[in-house]
Amino acid sequence: MSMYNNAETSPSQNDLLYTSLSKNIKIIQQSLGHSNDIIIREIRIGEAEPHSLAIISIDGLSDKTTISDSVIDKLMANIEEEQDIEITTINQYVRNSYLTVGDVTNIEHFTTLYSAILNGETVILLDGFAEGIVTSTRSAKDRAVTEPSTESVIRGPRESFTETIRTNTALIRRKIKSPNLWIKSRVIGDVTQTDVAVMYINGIASDKIVAEVLARLDRINIDGILESGYIEDFIQDSKNSMFPTVYNSERPDVIAGELLDGKVAILVDGTPFVLVVPALFTSFLQSAEDYYQHWMISSLIRILRFFGISLALVAPSLYVAITTFHQEMLPTPMLISIASQREGVPFPAVVEALIMEIAFEVLREAGLRMPRTIGPAVSIVGTLVIGQAAVDAGVVSAVMVIIVALTAICSFLFPAYGLSNTIRVLRFPLMILAAMFGLFGVMFGIMVIILHLCSIRSFGVPYLSPFAPLVLQDQKDAFVLFPRRKLLTRPRLVNQKNIVRGHNYINVKNRK
Repeated sequence: MSMYNNAETSPSQNDLLYTSLSKNIKIIQQSLGHSNDIIIREIRIGEAEPHSLAIISIDGLSDKTTISDSVIDKLMANIEEEQDIEITTINQYVRNSYLTVGDVTNIEHFTTLYSAILNGETVILLDGFAEGIVTSTRSAKDRAVTEPSTESVIRGPRESFTETIRTNTALIRRKIKSPNLWIKSRVIGDVTQTDVAVMYINGIASDKIVAEVLARLDRINIDGILESGYIEDFIQDSKNSMFPTVYNSERPDVIAGELLDGKVAILVDGTPFVLVVPALFTSFLQSAEDYYQHWMISSLIRILRFFGISLALVAPSLYVAITTFHQEMLPTPMLISIASQREGVPFPAVVEALIMEIAFEVLREAGLRMPRTIGPAVSIVGTLVIGQAAVDAGVVSAVMVIIVALTAICSFLFPAYGLSNTIRVLRFPLMILAAMFGLFGVMFGIMVIILHLCSIRSFGVPYLSPFAPLVLQDQKDAFVLFPRRKLLTRPRLVNQKNIVRGHNYINVKNRK
């Protein structure tokens, strides 16, 4: 069934179509501002009792070939064969005309008519009947399925989502060929009327989480949705937290894996990034490639990521704290070397660190916004020429350049870009605490961050699970990765409905 006769909120009685075709066409043209991309083709059927029929579509959104071959040609062919047609309902005529389109749906309201044609469908109206027909004629023009640009892998599928929601749902269904993969549709945005799809596996996903997702989507009141980030801002739990509580990905295999864990995916038309809830802290440090190679290698890489996030967060603040308050912690040769390098630097360590960190963030943003042809050149100039010139001029020390470069490299270890942005921001308050209180300030800042992470929940699931609260059974896919043959259960705090994967219930019971 189509979405146009399945709406949860019915239009008002004043919104009903009229029996007069000319009046309906006049209202449609006035409502759409007499826009020149509105195509209205009027034809007449029958000779003894002629009836006027209008075919309405929008140029660029509807497929002209489909309209011509499967709608107009079929209607005209049947008119020539049968001149006198007794029509009781428009549905009867459509059946007699043998329209060769995949989906045909009744409509009775102007609201559903506008929604249909603005989504690329074609509407057929017949004079004398206060109803119309929606035929599926959406244009197939969209971006081709290409390799992911932000989540590249060495081994694994090389396909990513596009900006078309139906293409994205099809990519997920290619991964999960199960009748239990259900989709709930919503239209959000008073002006944009953006299609939103909620996907989950019935029998695996928690009914409470699914109901909560749908309830939060229904509470959104906004005029337009242009990207999934709009949805994320409305549905996330901790709205004042910098840590993302909604996961997003542009890879169908990642979304399929999350659905198999019992999570819920939210697809938004017009963006290649799909949202997943509930989101855990460990999800942002796990890559799709971890599951495609040997588990020992994947475990070592995960440990490296956790070490990288720690280094990216505290390396500059540790440098500031040690060089300012705790010089005795350094070996004497290293202390002498650092002191000699900073001899001509006119700024204290914290100002030096802030200057370099801000300069690096400016260079990174400039490299992202500039055209691709000159972006690498700007990066090389910024990192080599400016960095070396700053050291030679005595503005910063060589050790500070090394610290900032190491921090920058570690920040690129995160598979998820959202968590990387959070770590970039948190470095600055930690550096200020280090300049004021030394290592005690750094430890205080880290404790505040950890306590904040323990207080966050994503759709009722603790953000730091399975570490806090500690779930020993789920440690097989957290800090390290166990072999696939050992991963017989789903995350317990995410999925309490169908924990065991496949037909492994006996094996799990024996191992307990």
